[in-house]
Amino acid sequence: MSAQPANRRRLSLRAREARLAYGLLAPTLVVVFLIVIFPIVWNIILSLQPIRLQDLPNINLLDISNASLNNYMRAITARGGRFWEALRVTFVYTIASSVLALLIGVWAALIVRDPFPGRNIFRGLLLFPYIAPVVSLAFIWKLMLDKNIGVVTLLLSRLGMEPLSYLTTRAYSVNILGLDLNVPLALVTVILFEAWHYFPFAFLFFLARLQAIPRDLYEAAAVDGASPSQLLWYITLPQLRAVAGTLLLLRFIWTFNKFDDIFLLNGGAAGTEVITIQIYQWLFARRNVGVAAAVAVIMALILGALVFIYLRWFQPEEEE
Repeated sequence: MSAQPANRRRLSLRAREARLAYGLLAPTLVVVFLIVIFPIVWNIILSLQPIRLQDLPNINLLDISNASLNNYMRAITARGGRFWEALRVTFVYTIASSVLALLIGVWAALIVRDPFPGRNIFRGLLLFPYIAPVVSLAFIWKLMLDKNIGVVTLLLSRLGMEPLSYLTTRAYSVNILGLDLNVPLALVTVILFEAWHYFPFAFLFFLARLQAIPRDLYEAAAVDGASPSQLLWYITLPQLRAVAGTLLLLRFIWTFNKFDDIFLLNGGAAGTEVITIQIYQWLFARRNVGVAAAVAVIMALILGALVFIYLRWFQPEEEE
């Protein structure tokens, strides 16, 4: 008879703890629903309806009588293949700038790893591109690359190069070893800006990992006669592989969704229109909310599929 009340007391205690746990989680769940889940559902509903910008004040989210896939068809069959071209540019821009940012970050971390006079000051200066407002950085780059008064133009003109509009020139013909190559000048410029802007983020992570590598590994390898290049290739770089994989995933996600950098530099002109710029054009230039939402959903699905592929096939290898 005494065991049954004890069990009831234990169950009631567990029930109280469960209620307490749910109560503590409730505010977080509400915030996640309002900030994440509800906007996603709302965007999907908008993508299925023929909605213009002026229709938003009177829209009824519960009315799905006009739901169809017409917005998706219109987005991917836009005149001139604009969607597919923007998707191609997005992948080129994302992959190139992400890889370049990581390479610059590794290089910078290797430079400041060992002590030298003024190292702390130099480390602080390396963080400037990341902590400065993107608006001011874009303005500085536009001023530097100006065809008439830009510092870059003036310096290159002394080397005999003609003035160029780096942010508005779609293709620039370059002769290399007798071959004429058309370089996408504006796209290369925005890629360089993106890599320069965000390499400090990779630099901080790589530097932290470098400082955690035991010095005994380098000392033992040096005793065995390893050269500096062998130390780098067989000790340093393998230790940075897991960090590089995580950084590449994060930078890919963030750059794939990037809007402000290209928009502030040239507005997506001269072959630099990415998916986010196209969403902006559909929404504010053409005032078509439905198609803009459809492009956003397609973009999210592509990004989700790529992240799933990375986590499914690449992440386990890094953990092993």
